[in-house]
Amino acid sequence: MVTPQIQVTRCLHTAILVTDVQRAAAFYDRLLGLPKVERPFNYGGVWYQLPQMQVHLIEDPTFQAKLANPEKLGRNPHIAFGVKDLNTVRSQLDGENYPYEMSASGRRALFLQDPDGNVIEVTEES
Repeated sequence: MVTPQIQVTRCLHTAILVTDVQRAAAFYDRLLGLPKVERPFNYGGVWYQLPQMQVHLIEDPTFQAKLANPEKLGRNPHIAFGVKDLNTVRSQLDGENYPYEMSASGRRALFLQDPDGNVIEVTEES
């Protein structure tokens, strides 16, 4: 067996493609409350800073999300965010009539899609 030489120390960021950065930013800013940070590039996008990593929205007007399993959002590529209180998230989403599905596993988690169809998991951390 070959011992890997590469030692990944942490995830720095994830990039999410969106068709309209302003519309997507309203979802990530207002609905999820992610804190924006400056970005050094001049193409369409927005960056957010979380405690251990960044989320980069990158604008691509031709992007189309493809769900491998539309019946179970959690069985598709997704990013997961931890929260302190899932009930607060549910109240916010319900107040905005924003659709989501609870995790089928029974754990304190839900799945929703951003305006471009990217899947987001929100899990309550203990």
